[in-house]
Amino acid sequence: MLLTDIDHIQLAAPAGCEAAAREFFGRILRLEEIGKPEALRSRGGCWFRIGSRQLHIGVDAAFRPATKAHIAFAVDDIDAAHDALTKSGTTCVWDEAIDGIRRFYANDPWGNRLEFTEPSSSDPTQLRR
Repeated sequence: MLLTDIDHIQLAAPAGCEAAAREFFGRILRLEEIGKPEALRSRGGCWFRIGSRQLHIGVDAAFRPATKAHIAFAVDDIDAAHDALTKSGTTCVWDEAIDGIRRFYANDPWGNRLEFTEPSSSDPTQLRR
């Protein structure tokens, strides 16, 4: 197998996105911001740690939000995630299409689709079929 894991995910954002990224991903979702390498700092954007991986917010001069393609964040308390986002003014939409998984969708500050998921079944064979 050539692929062994995922190192990081990058979400595109418009120029000047840094303050909103720090508010949304840092303050509301409580991700730790990590430094970008010096050689990449002039490109804008910012990086966050999420578990053992990284989330990169990258500036795209021709930015258009991803309204179908998305990242799915695993959460240990989906109600707390939903409450934090709702209290921040973010619209969250529950989706019950998959038995055994509690999940909802929301958009980041620039309209990119995000999924938040918490398995409600302890049997992994019943999830993600």
